[in-house]
Amino acid sequence: MRNIQVVLGVAFGVLLFLFLDYSLPSRDTVRITNTYNKLTDLGWNRIFYAAASTGAVETAEGRRDVRYIDTVRPNGRPRVYRNEDTGLIWPPYFKYDSSDLHAIAGDMRSTAQQPRWVSITSYGWRNDLITIFPNAISIRPVAGPQDRPMNWLAMVILAAMGLALFLFWSRWNRFAARRLEPAVERAEARADRMRGRFRRWLGR
Repeated sequence: MRNIQVVLGVAFGVLLFLFLDYSLPSRDTVRITNTYNKLTDLGWNRIFYAAASTGAVETAEGRRDVRYIDTVRPNGRPRVYRNEDTGLIWPPYFKYDSSDLHAIAGDMRSTAQQPRWVSITSYGWRNDLITIFPNAISIRPVAGPQDRPMNWLAMVILAAMGLALFLFWSRWNRFAARRLEPAVERAEARADRMRGRFRRWLGR
């Protein structure tokens, strides 16, 4: 029984980590280099893009006009964001201002010679292989490339989730010790008795 609990706990922990890693907001200090719209081919990876209910328009061939924000990190590495409304679907950022955000991003473009650093709050993953991008939520100017605003929202959510998980695990352990483990032990005892009877029957 204990081994089953460990396996289930590890599987749940991995799924929870992936869920939170995708859904929670992250903040990156970057320099915006370009903003544009691009017709993007969507296949099975559409689950990582905005739902059609948010007003996203697709062609009959499954291509969508998506806003993108090109940026460069302080270390010189590029990072590309998409800029789509989230609507009322998960994750619940209730973003409806992608047009305004695109205008703000365009106004904050800069060059390497005269950089303007900003902090972009986003959620999601960047993966070149399956062509997915984090979705920008907000853009705020910062003093310089070393400025790293605290991600208070993610910290509060993680603390609340950790407390809830601890309480759930404590209650589950008490329930398992009181109800499940005795039931499993009784079932194993019955199985042992049946195996013993079967062996005795074969030995006749």
